[in-house]
Amino acid sequence: MKSLIIYFSRADENYFGGAMKYIEKGNTEIAAEYIKDLTNASMFKVERKKEYSKGYMACIEEAKQEQRRNEKPELKAYLDDISDYDVIYIGAPIYWGTMPQPMFTELERLDFNGKIIMPFTTHEGSGLANVVNDIKKLAKGAIIKEGLPIPGSSVNDSKGKIEEWIKRNI
Repeated sequence: MKSLIIYFSRADENYFGGAMKYIEKGNTEIAAEYIKDLTNASMFKVERKKEYSKGYMACIEEAKQEQRRNEKPELKAYLDDISDYDVIYIGAPIYWGTMPQPMFTELERLDFNGKIIMPFTTHEGSGLANVVNDIKKLAKGAIIKEGLPIPGSSVNDSKGKIEEWIKRNI
């Protein structure tokens, strides 16, 4: 089966179990790279054309306002066709109870009919939040498998957990 990973990830200042920490690669990107290593999937990184602020507090405020207004921010690039793929991994950090709005911008454009979707999140206490329900609304006709929540502060040690999740669901 041919697989694709669609994900959003943010580096810069992030929250880790009660403290702020600057990271050069976002937690969701690290998880996506593990999935790629394990499945040989293609990758597509969803990137907001106007990047979020580098500071954590400013970023989450921007994300909250974007979500309240149900904005669909412009992206640097768009994925238009996923017809060649059987399995789609969808990954994002949790922003205010769900995926960041740029994920909605990208996902609502795609036809997921007949696809297997494997949702995963990175978080610091939110688990999967509303991500699975939101994906179900966006991906009509898809088979949504068990989601995998990964604490961002332990993402570097999550490859074994990700491998078990893939084996259980594919």
